Amino acid sequence: MNTNAFALRHIGPREEDQQEMLKTIGVDSLDQLINETIPNDIRLKNGLNLDEPMTENEYLIHAHELSKKNKVYKTYIGLGYHPTILPAVIQRNILENPGWYTAYTPYQAEIAQGRLEALLNFQTMVTDLTGMELANASLLDESTAAAEAMSLLFAVREREQKKAEVNKFFVSDTILPQTLSLLQTRSTPIGVELVVGKETDFDFSSEFFGAIIQYPGRNGQVSDIKSFIEKAQASQIKVAVAADILSLVKLEAPGKFGADVVVGTTQRFGIPMGYGGPHAAYFATKEMYKRDIPGRIIGVTKDANGNRALRMALQTREQHIKRDKATSNICTAQVLLAVMASMYAVYHGPQGLEFIANKVHHSAATLANALKALGYEQANTSYFDTLQIKTDAKKLKKIAKEKKVNFFYPDAETVTIALNETTSIRDLNYIISIFAEAANKETIIISSLTEENRIAPSLQRQSDFLSLEVFNTYHSETELMRYIKSLERKDLSLNHSMISLGSCTMKLNAAAEMLPLSWFKWGNIHPFAPLKQARGYQQVLKELEDQLTEITGFAATSLQPNSGAQGEYAGLMVIKAYHESRGDHHRDICLIPSSAHGTNPASAVMAGMKVVVTKSTTEGNIDVDDLREKAEFHKNNLAALMVTYPSTHGVYESAIKEITKIIHDNGGQVYMDGANMNAQVGLTNPGNIGADVCHLNLHKTFAIPHGGGGPGVGPICVAKQLVPFLPGNPVVKTGGEKAITAISAAPFGSALACLISYGYIKMLGAEGLTQATKIAILNANYIKQRLQGSFDTLYSGERGRAAHEMIVDCRAFKANGIEVVDIAKRLMDYGFHAPTVSFPVAGTLMIEPTESESKAEMDRFCDAMISIKKEIDSVSKEDANNVLKNAPHTLELVTANEWLMPYSREKAAFPLDYVKNNKFWPSVRRVDDAYGDRNLICTCAPIEEYMEA
Repeated sequence: MNTNAFALRHIGPREEDQQEMLKTIGVDSLDQLINETIPNDIRLKNGLNLDEPMTENEYLIHAHELSKKNKVYKTYIGLGYHPTILPAVIQRNILENPGWYTAYTPYQAEIAQGRLEALLNFQTMVTDLTGMELANASLLDESTAAAEAMSLLFAVREREQKKAEVNKFFVSDTILPQTLSLLQTRSTPIGVELVVGKETDFDFSSEFFGAIIQYPGRNGQVSDIKSFIEKAQASQIKVAVAADILSLVKLEAPGKFGADVVVGTTQRFGIPMGYGGPHAAYFATKEMYKRDIPGRIIGVTKDANGNRALRMALQTREQHIKRDKATSNICTAQVLLAVMASMYAVYHGPQGLEFIANKVHHSAATLANALKALGYEQANTSYFDTLQIKTDAKKLKKIAKEKKVNFFYPDAETVTIALNETTSIRDLNYIISIFAEAANKETIIISSLTEENRIAPSLQRQSDFLSLEVFNTYHSETELMRYIKSLERKDLSLNHSMISLGSCTMKLNAAAEMLPLSWFKWGNIHPFAPLKQARGYQQVLKELEDQLTEITGFAATSLQPNSGAQGEYAGLMVIKAYHESRGDHHRDICLIPSSAHGTNPASAVMAGMKVVVTKSTTEGNIDVDDLREKAEFHKNNLAALMVTYPSTHGVYESAIKEITKIIHDNGGQVYMDGANMNAQVGLTNPGNIGADVCHLNLHKTFAIPHGGGGPGVGPICVAKQLVPFLPGNPVVKTGGEKAITAISAAPFGSALACLISYGYIKMLGAEGLTQATKIAILNANYIKQRLQGSFDTLYSGERGRAAHEMIVDCRAFKANGIEVVDIAKRLMDYGFHAPTVSFPVAGTLMIEPTESESKAEMDRFCDAMISIKKEIDSVSKEDANNVLKNAPHTLELVTANEWLMPYSREKAAFPLDYVKNNKFWPSVRRVDDAYGDRNLICTCAPIEEYMEA
């Protein structure tokens, strides 16, 4: 046994286990199984051309050496990214804790109450600071959140303002440059006309439905948003405000002035810059827009005992229900980062945040006084943390560079300095010395901070915030550590048991892949720092792009999209740009199979395309005849086909090359959804299949943790003809020669998280990656065989094999009064998270074990499923008081003095012997979703509000 081989640690089944599994399946070898599963005409003839695999130790040394190529200068660039102090108690107990980072999106609320509470805290924090009524559980970054704000206001304009034909949207010229680029990307496809100008020159014409302003502006000036919003309201113009969340401790909440939407990032609340992400954006609005708000919302409801419980609210507005009519294509959040930011607020509380905000503001005022004494003009009349200095920028930049300090230089006569919570008096004196040298004057030494307030009196904060108990209790490390642990215990994560979610690929997130995320020289690089200061990052990102390009069989990769849905949108926008470059502006039809993930049609609509749905056969494959008919009918306007491979039904369709040829013959491009790439790596690839672009879910196939619902990374890989159109960035040059405008705020998206996938590929190498794919297929087929006789597999390949996942049919159990949700809840009593429920077929479970799970764990899961089938057989439709309908069973229920169930406590809580060794207790009984939606409460409000509801 080669203990140095990372593949040995990543891949679950041992060699002897594999032989037993193959015997159970009924094949002689793993290669025979693969040959019976994947069509021969799409198999790769040669292996992947990748570096030899590193051991874990070699990789960690390598990552450490690469980090030394990053130069951590004192950075005052700002523009939405700031150095922060991540409290060690949060770093150790959340960021570095698999109990938090390996959890899945909280669809199964009863075993996710800890994360849900942390997210409810996040929403409360955001509503308090913004003064709004409702907030979601985070978005991807500030710029995409601003684009979502524009989309929301555009969508409601007819209903709210009777402005059905109005399409102009005003953008303040003080907006962050990356946000302007995102607004440009997102506005054109949906028919919004952007008008960029000065807030003071805006005429509030009735031709506008909405506006967005930055608070404070990108150069630090705090404008009079109160007057702007009042004038906008008088003209029936809705206003979105992009606000710095730390500044809102000192600045009055935009909601108090009547803002309709407030967006921003919570990066300042202890999250490392990480060369651009991941960071949790926030989105807050009025309750009247609760069915229009994008992303996830956490709400309060009650469980079967009437106790308070949390769950995701108002899900009927989302993609998996509404598809092309959804409010957005967002199917994730930045949960792990939102949890960390919320804990930053919990740990510091309102008084701690006031101390931090005052220190930042007083530092800015103190520096302004010193620079004025040196003869410099400071242009901002009202500011929070950023000074705008008029000087010879080129001269000052040369000195600052020599002193290893980064400022921002918006033009030849201006330097901006954005101070932050790490800034000390020593740092201020160092900055002053740089400006003194540039002025050829003797420096000024400061020894203390002035307590002057440089914010206009009309904009100073008057309203309270974070007054609830949770923000005023856990201020010692001991208390916060215990609070975090109390929440962690309520959540089932991969560190407890297998999470066999089809389409979501919950594989091992190896510790060696995760460790570098905490390292100083990876965490503290600003995304707009000069490239020479980020050579370590540049090497990692370039190598990762090359690795993914090789794996997918394409010509180039962009890492910018920071979620799978963003990757879908980016791929379609690149296709759109390609068609337009050829004069084919009319190509706007997107064919999408009926089985596709709900984000596909939602993304197509966002890209300005018209969705035409194609049929599926009874075997679950794309109906090729229907596809051909529709492709030929729309050939003059066909833009793209969106296809998932293997199919969403868990089958390698043998007609895939014929399908891609049909699209190409009719002038379209093929977009392949990379959700199921875990079944392709090393054996086939999108390029070989005939696709033109694919997005990859790095949080699925390439081992980035799901983090309880995010972060995700969704890069796109493209064929040669699409390379020129890869997305750019307005501050740091990225993308192709004819780059489309930005897809996410940072030039390279969530760069810090990309380290994980880089390490995954580096340590597995070509052979390990290919073996991982083979074992993923082996594991799925093993479970399929073990469940045979208890559960029917809905779809199989032509030779009866599953891909890396399968759909088991539970619809027949309705005859016994059992729904698929009852099976999902009962699995909790056995210590397992349910597989994917009712997707892509209602009344089914989609199971994907991944390659990381051992035979022993899969056997436990199969034993649980078979035991549940026996329970189903023993109940009748007439008797709803049974072990499945009452599931899950909590500790409180099982230990109560009174037991009225017609089955034993042991059957309820310990249905199989293995459960006794490692019991996970759901913290609430089955939640009532409908009650929560009827009585929507999305903050951790006082108990009286729940009682009233």
